[in-house]
Amino acid sequence: MNKKFDFMLMRLLRRLGFENTAWALRRLNCPVGKEALVLEVGSGGNPYFRANVLLDAYENTRERHWVPLISDRPTVLGFVENLPFKDKAFDFVIASHVLEHSADPRKFLSELQRVAKAGYIEVPDAFMERTNPYRDHRLEITVRNGRLCIRKKKSWQVDAELVELYESRIKKIITQDTMRKHPFEFHVRYYWQGKIDYEILNSEIDASWQASGSDNSSSVAPNFISRFRSKILDFVRLLFSQHRRNKNIDLIKLLSCPGCKNVDLNFSHDNIFCQICNKNYIVQNGIPVMYPTSKSNSDSNLAIAESSMTG
Repeated sequence: MNKKFDFMLMRLLRRLGFENTAWALRRLNCPVGKEALVLEVGSGGNPYFRANVLLDAYENTRERHWVPLISDRPTVLGFVENLPFKDKAFDFVIASHVLEHSADPRKFLSELQRVAKAGYIEVPDAFMERTNPYRDHRLEITVRNGRLCIRKKKSWQVDAELVELYESRIKKIITQDTMRKHPFEFHVRYYWQGKIDYEILNSEIDASWQASGSDNSSSVAPNFISRFRSKILDFVRLLFSQHRRNKNIDLIKLLSCPGCKNVDLNFSHDNIFCQICNKNYIVQNGIPVMYPTSKSNSDSNLAIAESSMTG
C-alpha cells in the first residue's frame, strides 16, 4: 500500500540496499500535485517541505524535547482532536510522529478525515514502541492487511520487565545498528484517501494518564555542528518548500472554531472570537492559538493539556 506512493529514486535505493538514504528522502515525498493544499499536524521543529500550513499544540513542549517550533509558513496552534479548520479545507494532511501521542485516537483520525481528502501517517511500529517506549507515547500502532491496528497504553511502559531485559543487553545493538540499517521495518507508513481504515483493539482503556518526567526534560544548548546542520536544513527547507505560495495563503479563509465548527469568526489583530459558542482565541506572535487560553495562564494550561491531549 505504501511503496507505490514513493517516488522512483526511493524505490531504487531500497532495491539496492540503501535503506537509510531512502528513509531520509521520504520527507521529500508527497504524492500530490503542485496545486494541492497540504496541512501538516504536529509539525514541530522540522516540518515537511511540501506542507503549506502547519499546526502544532504548543510553541514549546517537552514532547519534542523543547526543539523550537518552526513557523516559516502559515502556522496555527491547536489540537488534532479538535482541528480549527473547515471541512475538507485541505487536499492532503501529513501526521508524522504525532498520532502516538494522542489519548483519543478515534477523534484524532476522525478530524484528519474531516479536514482533508487524503493523507499520510507515520508512527513508530508497535514492536518498537513496546520494547523502546517513550514517556509521552500513549498508543502502540501497527498495520495488518492495510488497516491501522491501534492499542492504547495503560501507562508509558506496557511491559516493564521486557523493557528492562531489552535495555540490559540489546538496546544499543538495535538502536545503533539494526534500526539504522532497516528504518522502514521499525516504523509504520500509512497513506489513505477518503477514509482511514483502522481498528482500536482495546477501546475501554483510558490513555489520558499523566506523563511522568523524563531524561529529556530540559533544553540543551546547541553546539557548532548542530547549529550548522540547522542552517543547512533551513536552506533545504526554503529550497524545496512552496515559499512564495505559502506567503500568500489567506489563513482566515481556512479557520473554523474548534469548539462548535462555526466558520463565521470575528478576526482582529490579536483576537479571534466565535459568536456561536462565545469562545475567544488569542493571536500570539502572529500565530492563532486555537484553544481557550490567555498569555498569563498559558504555561499552566500547557502542563494540564499535555497530560491528555496531543502535543
